[in-house]
Amino acid sequence: MRMMLIAMPMMKPISHNPNKPTLLESPTWTIRPTSADDTGDVTSLGDSAPAHPELPLTRLSTILSSLHFHIATGNDFVFSFNSPSPTHLTTSIIMAVPAYSDIAKSANDLLNKDFYHINATTLEFKDTAPNGVAFKVTGKSSHEKATSAAFEGKYTDKPTAISTYICIPYPIPIPIPIPIFNPFCVFCFLSVTLACSFYLTRVTLTQTWNTANVLDTKIEVKDSLAKGLKLEGLLNYLPATAAKGAKFNLHFQQPGFNGRAFFDLLKGPTANVDAVVGHEGFLAGASAGYDVNKAALTAYSAAVGYAHPEYNASLTASDNLSVFAAAYYHKVNSQVEAGAKATWNSKTGNTVGLELAGKYRIDPVSFAKVKVNDRGIAAVAYNVLLRQGVTLGLGGSFDTQKLDQASHKLGASFTFEG
Repeated sequence: MRMMLIAMPMMKPISHNPNKPTLLESPTWTIRPTSADDTGDVTSLGDSAPAHPELPLTRLSTILSSLHFHIATGNDFVFSFNSPSPTHLTTSIIMAVPAYSDIAKSANDLLNKDFYHINATTLEFKDTAPNGVAFKVTGKSSHEKATSAAFEGKYTDKPTAISTYICIPYPIPIPIPIPIFNPFCVFCFLSVTLACSFYLTRVTLTQTWNTANVLDTKIEVKDSLAKGLKLEGLLNYLPATAAKGAKFNLHFQQPGFNGRAFFDLLKGPTANVDAVVGHEGFLAGASAGYDVNKAALTAYSAAVGYAHPEYNASLTASDNLSVFAAAYYHKVNSQVEAGAKATWNSKTGNTVGLELAGKYRIDPVSFAKVKVNDRGIAAVAYNVLLRQGVTLGLGGSFDTQKLDQASHKLGASFTFEG
């Protein structure tokens, strides 16, 4: 069984920016199986077309993998591939390898995120200025009547790119109508274009000032020196005591690999590195800490896991391989999620801590969560989008073994987005 590419030469004008010329919509490309003795005669949309030789699938994939049409007006053409039957083409889902701290992220988020009883009241305001600067103000009131707040500003510089295009004519024997009012399309339709883009800068600057009078600055440079490499510089300053801090982080992600390195330049200095490798959903990672002054390994841990879009499981050994945790997450359907986590500390005894959690999406704008642990502490939460930009969260934590005592906690969260 071989494959053949058929061009359906049915093109119509599509609307674009008024300042740019109208272009023709790119043709629909369809892949269909052909037998070994198929001559490849094609009839498209009722119009006769001459015979054309077959294009092997391996050769086709090689061509299409580097195909990029670029026109002087700045418009790109995008190809859509339609398979007549799901059995003819195999689709595989490739998941990115997570960072070491995110191997059990799905289960941890289900167990810990969006429970609002931790603080009595939480207020959060988000907005973005016309120049692209994002602002966020967060205020919290604890159950002990302590208050805290932080103001954050974040600006991401748009990447400046220099693109180089090399057009190589490729004789693809497919009938394609020639538009008469856009001569650029003729050259692009019949050429394979190799594109190389060089990003000069892509910088994100984040500054935070909180009620403890701590000034934090974070500078991120992503995909500038190499694809998948992110550099971070973190500076903090406490005016009251003139205390300073400086950290430098590296994040590097490639298919099948995710590595990070964290350096504290003024304390130690110390270094913490971790790495995760993955293949077909299976994950394995390790983390280690090193103190330069002591010339000693200060901490190490390891983890293994399996990730799938609908479920994942992980086993981690932290605190110098003395604390073991097993986590499982399952997305039952579009409305129901469930997860569990068991933790055992080999230094404290044989007691195993267990947590169970579930999430139910009531409708597109609201959901409810519940969790319970082995100590009988149950927590519930409800989140609803009241209107566009206004979200309300309500939560409570209850000690089921001491219902007659004042050990329960209630909390509320309000989020406003501009």
